[in-house]
Amino acid sequence: MAYRKKTDEHPTQNPASGVFSDNRPQPHNLEAERAVLSAMLREPSSCIDIAIENLRGSDVFYSHVHREIFKSLVRIHEETKGGADMLAVADDLRRSGKLDEIGGEFVLAELHGAISTTANLENWCAIVAEYAMLRRMIGVCSESLLYCYDQSKNAKELIDEIESKIFEIRFSIEKSDIIEIKDSVHSAFDYIQKILRHEVDVGIKTGFPDLDRMVFGFKPGEMFVLAARPSIGKTSIALNMLRNIALRPEHPPVAFFSLEMTADQITRRLICTEADVPESSFFNGKFRPNEINKLTLAVKKFEESRIFVDPTSGISISELRAKARRMCIEHGIKLIAIDYLQLMTGEERSRKEGRQQEVASISGGLKSLAKDLNVPVLVLAQLNREVEKSANADAKPKLSHLRESGSIEQDADIVAFLHRNRDQNKGLNEEQSRAGVDAELIVEKNRNGQTGTIPLKFYPHRMEFVNLSRFEDAPAPGNNGRFG
Repeated sequence: MAYRKKTDEHPTQNPASGVFSDNRPQPHNLEAERAVLSAMLREPSSCIDIAIENLRGSDVFYSHVHREIFKSLVRIHEETKGGADMLAVADDLRRSGKLDEIGGEFVLAELHGAISTTANLENWCAIVAEYAMLRRMIGVCSESLLYCYDQSKNAKELIDEIESKIFEIRFSIEKSDIIEIKDSVHSAFDYIQKILRHEVDVGIKTGFPDLDRMVFGFKPGEMFVLAARPSIGKTSIALNMLRNIALRPEHPPVAFFSLEMTADQITRRLICTEADVPESSFFNGKFRPNEINKLTLAVKKFEESRIFVDPTSGISISELRAKARRMCIEHGIKLIAIDYLQLMTGEERSRKEGRQQEVASISGGLKSLAKDLNVPVLVLAQLNREVEKSANADAKPKLSHLRESGSIEQDADIVAFLHRNRDQNKGLNEEQSRAGVDAELIVEKNRNGQTGTIPLKFYPHRMEFVNLSRFEDAPAPGNNGRFG
């Protein structure tokens, strides 16, 4: 029959023709495509909207004939709101000169009688969409192969581009469910009650109670910028937060991109903080009584944790994005931390436009990463020297002190500054180090909540910050109230 011949022919060109010798037709299911169109013709008032929502475009159809019929059905439906019957479609295709191309009115009549019920429309749409995803994968991979032979792009940029396209395909067919408020109000109220009963967290608790009360923890999709001058302790407090999260009973997986330290250095610092053992003991071999036992217990704790460390120095935003996507897919990462923003490199175009534009592109890329992956991103950042130029050694940092780009302030959902008095903290002996020094965490911007200053105590010997308001005296080693 003419109809069969027309719909079964290969409808698209192979983007890699000349590279692959495989002439097999791409993945498809013509019966599912016919079933979808049949449902749309039989019950246009309801089925066309369902098909539009589930398929999102005519290009999901393998058959050129089916694509034209689908476009005609949608076009008439949008104009008439329900009048897309078989006669209207035939007239529309005749006017556009496509009726003979699709096989004539006989094709539409055959489609109309192809099914006995429209009850399985969503399942048919899912089948059509899945095959479309496979064909898109073939297209992306074939196109990428041509680029590899052409060598017109940098290898790392090409890899990131390929991964980005595959990631887009992965979520291209997903639909967002529209919910009527009356159907969700009870579940929303139940969730509020669970929050009030402390049964669920709005965000991931940082382990610093005052900070959690102020910003409600690390929330999915948000970019949290933590900034300080060098040697104030921004890496230490970030690792404290990651440790607090990773050692919770459920052991949520977290990722730490370190552009300054090696994986061994990070691991050693985490162990020493948890064990309350100075890192210098590793180098001079002078351990106090029972410190080896404390180190052993700390190691056992981290053996159960899921902290993923990437120590790539000078990592680009495209490389980080690709690695973070892979970690989220493979390991279900709940938090991403980067140490620190100004050590990253932007895309080649932004680098040519100057350092300020490069930092702006990195900042925007990290915010997009948080939204796309729906995970919180903790970004450490450097402050400029304007803070140190102040005559007052205890001068507090401001948003204008963020180094190299105002876009960091704009992109961030939360901006916090870690602050310590520079003069008071110089030349501490071991006893003073164990007694701790005063510090502050200043939440200067909070898009969804309050701002303010949180008093901290910093213990240099174990590189740990604690929430000062929670303790009358020095806290127990390795416990800054993370479960309090």
